[in-house]
Amino acid sequence: MASAASRRLLKEYSALQKEQSASSPSASLINEVSISPVSQEDLFYWTGVITGIPGGPYEGGCWKIDIRIPNTYPLHPPEIKFITPICHPNIHFKTGEVCLDVLKSHWTAAWTLLSACIAIRALLSDPEIDSPLNIDAANILRCGDTTGYDSLVRYFTNKYARLDR
Repeated sequence: MASAASRRLLKEYSALQKEQSASSPSASLINEVSISPVSQEDLFYWTGVITGIPGGPYEGGCWKIDIRIPNTYPLHPPEIKFITPICHPNIHFKTGEVCLDVLKSHWTAAWTLLSACIAIRALLSDPEIDSPLNIDAANILRCGDTTGYDSLVRYFTNKYARLDR
């Protein structure tokens, strides 16, 4: 007998497959955020890719993510970490841990794995400097040096996450 978490994950996976094969208005999000289970035998471990937002310092970047889903999903959030190093105030540079309220206290069962990953992508262009995991990046923004911050982000994007590497 499948658990509630397994049924929910199977439903999300099925919806993702339909979304990827259809040319719907939200299909472009699939190109910006792509996720799937590592194997069909284990729906509790997924991987994915988040691409940088055009026109910003993350443009041209492609970051691999790791998604671990608890047995209590969707009542409790997944753990999503960046595998590819990324410079961002709310993402720990070494561990890839993400500080985002929807992955912690603001999680509800209405969120899906895809919507959580889309929220992480949105965080790239709208950092929250009051709850940083990368204090150095946050301090640059606190000082108002957006040019310096953008240069630092572009440097690390080019070094670790270029699509054309």
